[in-house]
Amino acid sequence: MSDGRASGLRLDRLLYFLRLAPSRTRAHDWVCEGHIRRNGERVNDPSRHACPGDVLTLPLPGKVMVVELLALPARRGPKDEAAACYRVLDAGRPLRQSGGEGPARGPDRGPDAQ
Repeated sequence: MSDGRASGLRLDRLLYFLRLAPSRTRAHDWVCEGHIRRNGERVNDPSRHACPGDVLTLPLPGKVMVVELLALPARRGPKDEAAACYRVLDAGRPLRQSGGEGPARGPDRGPDAQ
């Protein structure tokens, strides 16, 4: 197959194995709802495959996280094993709550800012 299915892993299974979803059912629903992007394209088919080198955009509670797949996990192992399979490109900043007060302090300017 030329679309990478031979060496790829289903998105719902991948999200579960990487411990980004609490269950395979939740991962399946998450993809079906159209919230996941693979290489910039919205994916709503959980049977679509992801391969090393793919970039996934994941909406997490209160933020959006962008990760690059480094390797495909063989199982849902310990957290450290799962985290070794991807690299976080952008962890995102927490989203503001609408109607709430702004941040408690100003923007970070680094350790030398006065």
